[in-house]
Amino acid sequence: VIPPPVIHIESYSEDSISFSLKMTTNIKVSGYVVNIYWTFDTHRQEKRTLIIEGEKSIQKVANLTAHTPYEISAWAKTELGDSPLSFVHVVTSGTRPASPSLKAKAINQTAVECSWTGPRNVVYGIFYATSFLELYRSPHNATTSSHNVTVLVQRDEQYLFLV
Repeated sequence: VIPPPVIHIESYSEDSISFSLKMTTNIKVSGYVVNIYWTFDTHRQEKRTLIIEGEKSIQKVANLTAHTPYEISAWAKTELGDSPLSFVHVVTSGTRPASPSLKAKAINQTAVECSWTGPRNVVYGIFYATSFLELYRSPHNATTSSHNVTVLVQRDEQYLFLV
């Protein structure tokens, strides 16, 4: 039986998490697959996937958000097959930034100008869809470090926007 890998949180800060991966077995490990999940504004679950080569590993994941819960899951790729998943949860330190105040204005039937307030020198994600279900499961999206973006939409549809 292949055991799941051990994920150990080495440290965390406002914008990063460092963790180690190891196996408690003599089975040869060729690498790990790690998924980092977090929920954006209760509507959208985000995921970042890391493919890691080698047996033992310490990883640092940066560009995270302060005071946000993250779930890290991992499995090992071994000579006998994939291991079961293991999970850890961690909340980054600091104070979570205030939610931006979004304004969306139709420019014409296929373009919407989105603008918002918020801190400088960060990356914003703009998500939009025609229903809450689509907004959660598979929204259209764009990223920018500015405080406005024009998105193209389908005519004769109503859209929900989230930044």
